[in-house]
Amino acid sequence: MSQAFVRENDGQWLNDVAPTLNALIVYLTRENNGIRVYEKKNYTDAKGRQIHEMSNGQSYAKDNDGKWEIL
Repeated sequence: MSQAFVRENDGQWLNDVAPTLNALIVYLTRENNGIRVYEKKNYTDAKGRQIHEMSNGQSYAKDNDGKWEIL
């Protein structure tokens, strides 16, 4: 995720979010102007990563360091 497109007053980046699904949901909901974001589906990919498809149309997984990333 490019940091150039994040609002100036944002205090948190996606990779700073705690590595829990609940923390991801709270972060995404806040970024979505308070409109609740929820998990639509989750599965394990060929690399063994747990993928979370969210209601905002994006899929998220944790990288090797346990930090969230957009796929």
